[in-house]
Amino acid sequence: ELIALVSSPSRYLGGEINSIKKDLSQVNLKVCLAFPDVYEIGMSHMGLQILYHLLNARHDIATERVYAPGLDMESVMRERSVKLTSLESALPVGNFDLVGFSLQYELSYTNILNMLDLSGIPLYASQRTEDYPLIIAGGPCAFNPEPLADFFDAFVIGDGEEVLLEICDCVIKAKKEKRNKSEVLNVLSQIEGVYIPSFFKFIYQEDGRVREIIPLKQGYERVKKRFVRCLDETPFICNPIVPYKKIVHDRLNLEIARGCT
Repeated sequence: ELIALVSSPSRYLGGEINSIKKDLSQVNLKVCLAFPDVYEIGMSHMGLQILYHLLNARHDIATERVYAPGLDMESVMRERSVKLTSLESALPVGNFDLVGFSLQYELSYTNILNMLDLSGIPLYASQRTEDYPLIIAGGPCAFNPEPLADFFDAFVIGDGEEVLLEICDCVIKAKKEKRNKSEVLNVLSQIEGVYIPSFFKFIYQEDGRVREIIPLKQGYERVKKRFVRCLDETPFICNPIVPYKKIVHDRLNLEIARGCT
């Protein structure tokens, strides 16, 4: 109904060739990969597709996608009180167990907050209870996480392939054991490459520069970046999702090296 009211309706259809839709009642974890820009930009990003297929290769994990809606779609959604949903199953983003944002450039930060608001998810991590998904982020901009630290439960610093699977395993176990959010974050902090902002206190100078960083958890004073040691051994995309419409980088992606961050 809504897509008839907006331009570029193919942004919101889902069901593309090689997209994956699972029975959500048959999995242990529901993950939503969020790209804070419109479909044709997000679909050009190879990293999201790598993680999408990596997680969906697990039978116990269902991974879906969501992109920032265009201004016309956002207007219709707010007018009709419609929440942001995933492409694959149209599940409200707030109903997932884990939502992971890709931080590719700082100008997308306001889109992140807008997507959380459209999802009915409180913006501040401190205001989110166990009723809401864990909100995490990764990507090149995660190396400077503090501008967004108040809004995220955790950041992945470095390559995401290995660490994201470890995070998923921890969350699956926590769900089975009925752990609360603080307990889950405590477990996640033990994973190399995971930064938990709430476990640090920042003291700033009058000009805004950092004066002091105070660790709040014993034994968790520094976060070491995670990196894939052998790119040849990492999973690669055999069946990339084929978009319905022309995307910004309308070409075959081939990763021959990594190291820009």
